[in-house]
Amino acid sequence: MKHFLLAITTVFYFSFLTNLKAQEQTFSNPLLPSGADPYSTYYKGYYYYSNSIGGDRLQLRKTKNLANLKQGETKIIWQPPINTKHSKELWAPEVHHINGKWYVYYAADDGDNNNHRMYVIENSSEDPFQGEWKFKGKLATPSDKWAIDGDVFSYENQLYMIWSGWEGDKNGQQDIYIARMKNPYTLEGERVKISSPTLEWERRWQGGPEVYVNEGPQFLQHGDKVFIVYSASGCWTDHYSLGLLELQGHDLLNPDQWKKHPQPIFTTSEENGVYSPAHNSFFTSPDGKEDWILYHANDNPGDGCGGKRSPRMQKFTWNADGTPNLGIPVSIKEELQAPSESK
Repeated sequence: MKHFLLAITTVFYFSFLTNLKAQEQTFSNPLLPSGADPYSTYYKGYYYYSNSIGGDRLQLRKTKNLANLKQGETKIIWQPPINTKHSKELWAPEVHHINGKWYVYYAADDGDNNNHRMYVIENSSEDPFQGEWKFKGKLATPSDKWAIDGDVFSYENQLYMIWSGWEGDKNGQQDIYIARMKNPYTLEGERVKISSPTLEWERRWQGGPEVYVNEGPQFLQHGDKVFIVYSASGCWTDHYSLGLLELQGHDLLNPDQWKKHPQPIFTTSEENGVYSPAHNSFFTSPDGKEDWILYHANDNPGDGCGGKRSPRMQKFTWNADGTPNLGIPVSIKEELQAPSESK
């Protein structure tokens, strides 16, 4: 009898642990109550996460699994000196680990949007939550035009930055530009325009300012395929969506080698109650076996560009032709399996 009770107890105990583990391995969106422009970097067992928090400072979060982002360690890492050209409207920070140092790239201005430019800070510590963050300066090509949403990546052992900018000095259209980098804090040569909002779905401004938008570019590579995923139509509209550029050669600075796909690849799902899903980034699961998209979206039509945007994530796959298949934005009511971890 004693052995029978022990066996039953053991079965219930392991069943309890299994159910508990299953609960720990699921999550639902959003990852945080609010936060636009989500980005993460995985380094030595931790994700370091950033998003726009508004105002005059930059913040990092640290977690072993992005499904547990709410419980992650949080730290304000940078607040620029007041009354400078980069002291206000800090937007879309991205945290990167390059050549043994940490960098955060972000857009900022002096309170006047016309003066938005890209800036970068650096930290030599092994852990970006430790050490000192130092201001490295502005990232600009000789033309020094309006710039936001910078993304930095390496392709064939060369660093590049892509961003959203104006052709001239007045708002009206945002294009996607690219330039080589001399080092992680210096652009090299002239900028090259590789995308403009020319398609009907990219030019829906829905009663807001009549501005046509390509922004939030993100580098994505899969095998020998190279893509840039970008956001288009105004964030103030319910039509804010993701589009796709595909490289048709090896010269990233040749606009003719970038093919634009005619339709958006990720867009509003009224059925699932997800509106304006865009300004995204990508990451892999802790075990490196799954591909995931991070993005922000609204729960209701008309929520626009304000603080109601919240970060979300979901797994994605690849089409037979090698292009990303992002699927449909999932409902906040749906339970999802957390990114897979090493056994």
